[in-house]
Amino acid sequence: MRRQEPMKLLFNYNDVFFSFIYDDEEPCAHRSRDYALNYVRSGEMVLDNGRERIRVGKGECVFIPRDHHVTFHKRPCDGERYCGIFLSFTRAFLRRMYALFGQRDVAPATPKLEARVMKLPATAELASLFGSMTPYFDPEVKPRGDFMQLKMQEGLLALLHIDERFGPLLFDFNQPWKIDILEFLEENYMCEFTMEELAHYTGRSLATFKRDFRKISDLTPGKWLVRRRLEEAYARMKEGGCKVVDVYAEVGFKNASHFSTAFKRHYGVSPSALFA
Repeated sequence: MRRQEPMKLLFNYNDVFFSFIYDDEEPCAHRSRDYALNYVRSGEMVLDNGRERIRVGKGECVFIPRDHHVTFHKRPCDGERYCGIFLSFTRAFLRRMYALFGQRDVAPATPKLEARVMKLPATAELASLFGSMTPYFDPEVKPRGDFMQLKMQEGLLALLHIDERFGPLLFDFNQPWKIDILEFLEENYMCEFTMEELAHYTGRSLATFKRDFRKISDLTPGKWLVRRRLEEAYARMKEGGCKVVDVYAEVGFKNASHFSTAFKRHYGVSPSALFA
């Protein structure tokens, strides 16, 4: 019997996302270029950052740093579907806000907060912010862009009032240092990336990333990732005794059929032949 796809609705109003998930039990891998707040109006969300699992329940809010890989599990809880609000603080928005009040409100000696996923304490500011946005879960009620910009500003101020160390973190506009491409790919080969994302996460322009990658491999980045996933899958099945159904998603393939086709093309045999 074919598994029915979960019902999802998503609305984006000027980098404020309203999401509805009715019956989703599948994890969603996410890597955001921008800082973000994720508020759970109903249902629950579990975030896995590779080191810990953080449960965010109804009425709670979590801060997500930029360039962090997080796996989301959004699902119903206590008979209610998942509904959430996601505020994405882009670099351009943060630059405008720094010019508006950051230079005045962030003391030069303030230390920078550690960039990590964290559940935020309940505050009057957060409660007021998200309470005022709940009418827009009705897709027939669409907010004006300038109003959503005010909500974004409220969200930013709420963070700064929770901990002044958010200021130096959010308002750090230095260009990222280049990081080792192979080291990054070895740590993240199971994730789906566009070429532009690979360039961004390794601190390069697209042209520089392509040039640097040609120095380390004759393959394209996409083919390198497929080969690395296949090598890992082979090792897990051959040495660890893992089955195809346990391996393909863990190493980054979307489905077993795609995995089996790529495996046979690379190794000349089907994955099942390893268990013959």
